[in-house]
Amino acid sequence: MSRVHRQSDATSLDFRPSSSPSSPGLLTPMHQPRKKAPESTNAAVSFASSLKSLLLHLICALGLASAFWVAFNSYSLTLIKNSAQTLFVVWVIEASVVILVYSLLRRNPDQCSYVKAIVRGLLGLLAGALVNALGAIVLGAPVGIQHFTKTVHWSLLMSVFTFVPAASVFGSSWTDWHRIFAQTKPIGPTDFMICFPAHGAVLGAWFGAWPMPLDWERPWQEWPICVTYGAIFGYLLGLVVSFGFVVYHNRRKHGKGD
Repeated sequence: MSRVHRQSDATSLDFRPSSSPSSPGLLTPMHQPRKKAPESTNAAVSFASSLKSLLLHLICALGLASAFWVAFNSYSLTLIKNSAQTLFVVWVIEASVVILVYSLLRRNPDQCSYVKAIVRGLLGLLAGALVNALGAIVLGAPVGIQHFTKTVHWSLLMSVFTFVPAASVFGSSWTDWHRIFAQTKPIGPTDFMICFPAHGAVLGAWFGAWPMPLDWERPWQEWPICVTYGAIFGYLLGLVVSFGFVVYHNRRKHGKGD
């Protein structure tokens, strides 16, 4: 019996890792470090994200420019002489572009279809117009029947700049809305593309309202002409700043990955 016991001990397997470098134990491969992604792959992903941001911003900016072109060349409308009609043409075209483009960036595409994101953008357009109209009136926008149409169309354009992208991407996610608009803490490329143009439009409209009470007696001082010019300038500047932050974020993330 002692011989059998000794033979079984001699033939038993030893699963302890060996201290000798020439004969590693069976558990040694489990402690091997994970392989990092190739540098070329990280660079390609970073470039694709920056390129996507650039294309989105260009499409939105070109949509805004084409809207003014259509208003002037097809209907002979200008913002100074025909502010309500011009704003109507501009927000209709720009809203179509923004909703279609930003719906491609929707969160959880497996659960939210492209059509659903478009519907969310349309609902955000109406809700944002109401918020912008109330905010403008509280801050001193003129109230009256003669200004009603102008205020409505201006509010819809401001909603395109501010609410529509977030509604198409985030839907009713209160956490994302609070992070972007209340805390101003974007954490990724999509957040940058929503946050900075929206804040730029609001700040631009606020600065654009400064010449209104002055006694220069210029036609562009009337509501909401100068406010619209300021909002558009701030929106376009926000697009540029947003793209810069996307490139910086991707480069920083790529550097950490290396």
